[in-house]
This record gives sequence, structure tokens and C-alpha cells, in this order.
Amino acid sequence: MCGIAGTYQQAEGKLITSVMVERLAHRGPDASSVLESVNPRASVVLGHLRLSIIDLSAAADGPFTKNGLTISYNGELYNYRELRAELQRTGVGFVTTSDTEVVLEAWRAWGPGCLERFRGMFAFAVHDIATDELALARDPLGIKPLYVMRRGAGIVFASELKAIVAAVGHELSIDPLALAASALYYWLPEQVCAVRGVSKHPAGTWTVYRPDGTSESGTYWDPAEVSARAARGEPRDLRRVVEESVEAHLVSDVPVASFLSGGLDSSLVTAIAHRHTPGIEAYSIAFRGEDQRLEAMPDDARYARVMAQHLGIRLHEIEIAPDVVDMLPRVVDVLDEPIGDPAAINTLLMCESARAAGVKVLLSGMGADELFGGYRKHLACLLALRYQRVPRPARRGVAGVVNRLPVVAGRRGLRTVRWAQRFLSFAELGEEEAFRRSYTMFAPDELAGLLDPSYGRQVDRLVEGHREIYTDNDLDGPTARMCLADSRLFLPGLNLAYTDRSSMAASCEVRVPFVDTQVFEAAFSLPEDDRIRGRTQKAALRDVARHWLPDEIIDRPKASFGVPLRAWVNNDLSGLVDDVLLGGELVASGVLQRQPLERLVADQRSGRRDFSKQVWQLLSLEVWYEQARAAGVRTA
Repeated sequence: MCGIAGTYQQAEGKLITSVMVERLAHRGPDASSVLESVNPRASVVLGHLRLSIIDLSAAADGPFTKNGLTISYNGELYNYRELRAELQRTGVGFVTTSDTEVVLEAWRAWGPGCLERFRGMFAFAVHDIATDELALARDPLGIKPLYVMRRGAGIVFASELKAIVAAVGHELSIDPLALAASALYYWLPEQVCAVRGVSKHPAGTWTVYRPDGTSESGTYWDPAEVSARAARGEPRDLRRVVEESVEAHLVSDVPVASFLSGGLDSSLVTAIAHRHTPGIEAYSIAFRGEDQRLEAMPDDARYARVMAQHLGIRLHEIEIAPDVVDMLPRVVDVLDEPIGDPAAINTLLMCESARAAGVKVLLSGMGADELFGGYRKHLACLLALRYQRVPRPARRGVAGVVNRLPVVAGRRGLRTVRWAQRFLSFAELGEEEAFRRSYTMFAPDELAGLLDPSYGRQVDRLVEGHREIYTDNDLDGPTARMCLADSRLFLPGLNLAYTDRSSMAASCEVRVPFVDTQVFEAAFSLPEDDRIRGRTQKAALRDVARHWLPDEIIDRPKASFGVPLRAWVNNDLSGLVDDVLLGGELVASGVLQRQPLERLVADQRSGRRDFSKQVWQLLSLEVWYEQARAAGVRTA
């Protein structure tokens, strides 16, 4: 796993790339280099930072040049050995044992057609010295990031937005659509970038840039097409597919460890990995008791211990009790864009602990909830369809009672009340609208009232964009449609984004065996009720897990990978909310309206409503805005 950066057709390309490489130093502590190629037709500069995982020798460092091609590559190709053998049979010789060289030779042999053969996570740039064309490509599901800025007749690109900002931030401005998206979602969809002029190279696509200023793009993997094709076919053998994916993700020349929360997904990944690598170790988190009580959080650490004992593996427990006042600006910088999910802190601290112990690679159970219907919102939206059949007067009565209940009593959080209030916020809506409202921070009218009136059209664009993505499929059931939408929006926009940034900030690689094209196809080949069977979520995956896990783990209640957010917002961050959020630049400039924001904060502090997530997200957005301004980015 690495970091990449570069320029094409830029007069000061070497300077720009050098600045970007320096800003990305955390992504590749083992080696870094900048390679310039200048001729009358084109100027190409490629930068690379290496976290060495496969072939640890210096011969595999990037940018890697061989026989007229140069590649700067970030990723892991789990089937590189099979592809290497296939290429060797055609006469290709290899000088390293790296997957980097396999990607380069595969591109030479098959061009963009090689991308369909790859099983892994990647973002890379290839320069063809003969034609002076530069190609960019990104993995099918958007695991690895790639930001691209059109600049004059060429481009600037990097693994993280902050690198481009560090190099040319004075040329950029904050995108109002991104501010609205962050407030609505608490993260940014792949179609939205925090600054104007920069975009995220779409997952599952490639682009070739030419010296004459033209370019060509193509899509090699489309989730809507793949899901529809899988749904029309025969159900896949899910047990075999999941086991093969975990086994493939163990390919490494350094030790591999695992995240273990004690939940179904991480436990299943850890158990399968343990079968193939008996010495694997696991990392888990725990929270202070007082924080757990206020948040009404389950004790995940207990289940992680049960699972570790069941497997007979070593478990490293990390107590999460950070100084969040100091941690907040750091994690905002790490996350690159205005992402308001404090779970990133868990990932960052766990990866730092693992890295301090010499671990470079960790497995994660991320992606199973999105593909197999594991989130509470999935079940809640199905229950909402049934709730709508209840007579309207009864529904009004229920809403009147529930919305008057407090979310805290005697310093203890009332999780059932919080869930009931959240459910009622979307239970009367249609399918797509209810799904969107089930996981966004505000209803569109609420958000429009919180933001400057000029942002109303931005909110409308976001709502319409969600509708277009949600309805862009040929799937029959609501659960499948929700899962597909999550794989295109929630998974890459939030979970994969914060996992990549948080882990790479610690110079650590996280692999996600469920975020795999074969697992994706298997998930969408399932009948509708194999995702949610009655009230049992991820039913098919639970069936598979019984081959490896004890019932206590499989049948435990769903728990999120969260933090004691109410405790942090009400206690640790109270002064910061007053000084930085209510007294910040977004309020002063009018982007956030003071009175609605003050009411939201007052409701949170009184315990009348749980707005801790919204307060954290808006506070994160303010800190990001200030950091962007300090880096020279202009206001919206």
C-alpha cells in the first residue's frame, strides 16, 4: 500500500509533485521518489511513496520503470501470482516478485482490458514513454482513492486531496455543494469533491490522457449492471466465495493481523484467516465505563474476548479514551474532506497501536453490512412499509408520545427512545425518500433552514442525486436496492474513505475481504429474504458463519463501530462547541444560520433530543473549513 502523485503537461510539474509527495509522507514511510520525463510532446512527473508489503526489496520501489512503461501504483493485487504465471507463459520475464510489476506488464499486454482480470484494491498511473500517454485507473468498488485536477492542458493527481491543496491550494475554492453534502450526509458522495476543480476518479473506470490535449475514458465494472446480472443468475455458494476472498486477502510478505470487534463480520473474517494463518493476532477496542453508560453502548470488548478465546489467538485491547479536544483537528486533517464520523478515531488509534507493534496489514469486516443488509436502517425501512398500514390516527398518537420523551434519564442514555424518534422521522415516507432520511442528518427542509437560503438549490441537487442513484437499477426487492445504493454511496463515500485515510495516517494497510467483486456478485445473487429473514439481518451470512463461529457471536445484537459520542459532545467538547462551532467562520459568514444552530445545540444539551451526531458533524465541518482556508483555499 502506498501513495501516488503526479502531473501531466505541467511546466512546474516536478515542484508540484514534490510538494504533494512530501504532504503524503505518511502513506509510504519505506521509500519515496519523484521521476520526471520531459520531451517536446509532453511533460510527465510521477511521484511514489511506498509502504512495502509484497517484495520488500528496493527493486520493487516506485515509480517503477521497465521497457518503456513507468507506473506509480497504490494498492494490492491479490491474484498477482496467477496473472504473473499467465504472463510468463506468453514470454514475459520478470525482474521482481512484486504485484507492481504484474500490473505494469498486464497493462502492456492487455491495456484497459487487464482491469477486469484484477482482484484487489488499487489506484495507479501508467506513462507510456513511446506515446507519452498517461493512463489513470481505479479499482471497481472505490477502495483506494484518486483525486484529479484539470489544470490548463493537463492534470494534477494524488491519493489524497490535501496533497493537491498543499501544492496549488491558492487556485482552488470550497464547493458550496460539498458544504451542503457534508451537512446532509456527514460525508461526501463520490460524485462530490470538497473543492471546485478537483474530482474523484470514478471507481471501476480508466482514463487515458494524450499529448494533444484529448482524453479517452471507459468503464470496466458497473455495479448496477453487475448486480442485475447476478440477480438473474443462480445463487452463488456464499460460503466458498467468502472463504476464498479472505484467503486471497492474506497474500503478503509481512505479517497480517485482524480487527476483531466481536461482531459477526470481523469475527467471521478473523476465524477464516485463522484457519489459513494460525498465528494471526487481533486488535480490539474498549471504552470507559461512564462513557458506555451515557451512550447506552453494548460491551463489544466482552464478545471480542469470547471470540479470541474460541480461536485461541492473542487479542490486543486498546481503551479508547482520547483527548478529543486535541484529537478533533488532527482527525479532521487526516480525513482529508469534511467527514463527520468519529469512528475514524477508533481506526486511527487501533492502526497506530498495531503499527507500533510492527504490524503493517490488518483485515477488516467492513462491507458486509452494506452488501448483506446489516444496518438498522435496512430493517427499519422494511418495518416502515408495514407501519404505514397502521391506521393514521394510531400513528399520530404514537408519534405524539414518542417525540415528547427525553433521550436521557438519570445520566443514562435511552437508546430505545432515540431509535424510536429516528424511526418516526422517516416511517411515513416513500421507499427512496425513507431510505435517504434513515441515514442522513436532516430532512431537506430542516437542512435548508439551517443553511444560508442560497444553499436551497444545493440541497435540491443532493436530494435529486440520491434519487437518481437509488433508482438506477433493475433489481426487484427493496433490500437489494438499499444494499446497492449503499455500495455506491455510503460504502465508498464514508466507510472506505475514513478507513483508507485513518489507516494510512498510521502507515498501516487495512484490507476489506467483503469489498470484493466476487463477494459483491454472490451477495446480489441471493434471494431477497436471504438478506433480511423476518427480523434477522444478514441471514445468509449468519448461515455461513455457523461453520466457523459460536452461536453467542452469531446471535448477539447488532452493535455499531462507534464511540461514546453523547458523552464527548456533552462533556469533553462542550467548550469547543461554543467557541469553535457557534463562534466559528461558518456562522460568521452566514453559511450556518445562528438561531437554528443554537436551538439544535440547546436540545442536545437538555436531553430532549439526541443531536450529538449532528453537533459532531457540524463541528468537524467548521474545523475542516478553517483548515482549508488556512491552506489558501478560497471561500465558496
